[in-house]
Amino acid sequence: MKKLYLTGALALAALLLLSGLASAAVMGTKELDNEALVLKFYKEVAAGHYKVVDTATLKKWIDAKKPMLIVDTMPFEASYQKSHIPGAVQFEFPVGPMKGFDKAAQAKYAKLLGADKKALIVIYCGFPKCDRSHNGALWAKKLGYQNVYRYPGGIMAWMEKGYPTASK
Repeated sequence: MKKLYLTGALALAALLLLSGLASAAVMGTKELDNEALVLKFYKEVAAGHYKVVDTATLKKWIDAKKPMLIVDTMPFEASYQKSHIPGAVQFEFPVGPMKGFDKAAQAKYAKLLGADKKALIVIYCGFPKCDRSHNGALWAKKLGYQNVYRYPGGIMAWMEKGYPTASK
């Protein structure tokens, strides 16, 4: 009886292993892509020293009329003009790592962010893979703003949830 139980257990383990390998083969690329995205995001947040806010929390803040500045980092004509979170202002940042940020652009960004370095600032772009919001949050922190949040879901998560948008 013990031998039959052991053989059955080995067969079950082999079946689970094979089904797991088959699942990994089917999902492997997507999960590796997800893992890469998560690790990239983690490294950006760690390097930027800013905080992160999710869609539901941002919506609660807006509904509660919590004082904050929301910055859309997407291009004006291609994105912001068509659809943005109500009340958001626009300041375009590039995709990819920024090597620098010239003094005139820094001054313009600081003017947009305002004089209160403790103000709540939420920065977003299109979707989690977009790193414009990282660039915006990183530079807000470098300019001395202390209460900076990155909203990684961006306008796509906002719209997916069915929340209202504005256009210019």
